[in-house]
Amino acid sequence: MTTSTFRSALTSALVLALVAFLLPSCTKEKPTKAVIIVKKADGTVVPDAYVKLYANPQFPLGDPNRLTKETNTDGAGVATFDYTDYYEQGQSGFAVLDILCTSDTLVGEGIIKIEEEKTNEETVIILPAE
Repeated sequence: MTTSTFRSALTSALVLALVAFLLPSCTKEKPTKAVIIVKKADGTVVPDAYVKLYANPQFPLGDPNRLTKETNTDGAGVATFDYTDYYEQGQSGFAVLDILCTSDTLVGEGIIKIEEEKTNEETVIILPAE
């Protein structure tokens, strides 16, 4: 084998190895979102309802408060939470969070499983507080 043939083969192998190493890092992370729809028992949406998502683990493995987010629903009764910055590619699973919704004297609770790189949706029915 001549030196130029060896050098060419080595260069090709290095380029191929570099491409194989860098190609997986080019995958774009998709958004990880939670969408909560708040409705009354009759099915009407509730605008401006308070919605809180929070972790309530039995055995905390760190600070569960880092996932706590709260906002009010828009005019269509929808509250959107973006957890994209909390998810890292390659991570297995993301979170199961509790939902608390209130509006005046109405209260509703629920649970949402947030899957990574998806828009996860849950509907909460709010009823008069007991």
